[in-house]
Amino acid sequence: MRGRMIVGLLAFAVTAALTVPAAMAGPDCVGCHEKVTPGIVKDYARSAMSEADLSCDTCHGSEHSSAADLEKVKLPTPETCKKCHSEQYDQYAAGKHAMAWVAMSAMPTNSIQPHPYIEGQKGCGGCHKVGLRSEESREYYRYGMACDSCHTRHSFSLKEARRPEACRTCHMGFDHPQWEMWSSSKHGVIYLTEGDTGRAPSCQTCHMSDGDHNVMTSWGFLAVRLPEADEEWMGYRASILKALQVLDPEGNPTARLEVVKAGKLARLTAEEWQAERDKMVKICSQCHSGNFAKENLKNADLMIKEVDKLMAEAIEIVAALYKEGVIKPPEGKLAYPDLLTFYDAETPIEQELYVMFLEHRMRAFQGAFHMNPDYTTWYGLAEMKKDLVSIRHEAERMRKEAKM
Repeated sequence: MRGRMIVGLLAFAVTAALTVPAAMAGPDCVGCHEKVTPGIVKDYARSAMSEADLSCDTCHGSEHSSAADLEKVKLPTPETCKKCHSEQYDQYAAGKHAMAWVAMSAMPTNSIQPHPYIEGQKGCGGCHKVGLRSEESREYYRYGMACDSCHTRHSFSLKEARRPEACRTCHMGFDHPQWEMWSSSKHGVIYLTEGDTGRAPSCQTCHMSDGDHNVMTSWGFLAVRLPEADEEWMGYRASILKALQVLDPEGNPTARLEVVKAGKLARLTAEEWQAERDKMVKICSQCHSGNFAKENLKNADLMIKEVDKLMAEAIEIVAALYKEGVIKPPEGKLAYPDLLTFYDAETPIEQELYVMFLEHRMRAFQGAFHMNPDYTTWYGLAEMKKDLVSIRHEAERMRKEAKM
């Protein structure tokens, strides 16, 4: 009997704690949504936003009031959040996360992908929805908008968004396994062993210092910067830029350069690159000496040069097959490999080249910056050397087959 009373009291206490503030309700938002979407009501009741002077129509408008007018409900956009969070919005809009949809949409073969994969967000679109989009694509806002990628609805928890696990859904796997790199680095091991004691950095410590929503890095996603004072390195980079088809085979800029600029995929002035590097040195210097931080970051820079050397050789091997006519370009395309076609490349050797670039080069350079020597070596540099051997042999095989 006493046990049932305790259970009953606990149930009452939980229910009371989840009581929705009166300010939250429109005409009868809660009465209806406790039946049709009870999880949303409970999440919002737990949130800090429910304690503010907000109601459902603050974000959703007041036109929808019954099951008969569902089409009138207003679905929030980042601009909706801006009304209360203007500083965070402005930081975000100037940063790389805001460009995520632009960068993805610019990929040359995305227009031929299945609808659920991109717009339906079961593939690339599921992560890249963190980027800004225009309101003309209403379906996008139905599936999700930028801010709730990290501040998941309807709790919109700041505590949740500050944890490194919040980044894990997108920053893992094939081309950017930052979660795996960080969590198995010494930084990550200390964090996961001790918890958030402040002794070891999380994703947010380094990439969102003081809550800055800009989230920029010195090298950008592609690990490309211009100009480059090191002439040898610039030679390697020219091959990479041609294979990204930012430059044509003769080295002239193409229209794709504007896409790289719009998506903030690279750093295109020395000042832009240095400003981001200075910010990172300042963050690292909260725990380490400035000299230690600069030396480690410089060594990571030089790892990019080492992997660019391997990458450039592989690109030039495949480019030579185009020049010799062994590989024929698709109609309307440059006679040069295109790394941004990804898994839609039309020959096995180009498939291998894209994996070398997007998986193994990424792991080598990102592992270096995330202080993970195992990733840099065995998942990055070693795999690139293996790729290069395979590409050399495949190119010779293709030449012999072409002659026959």
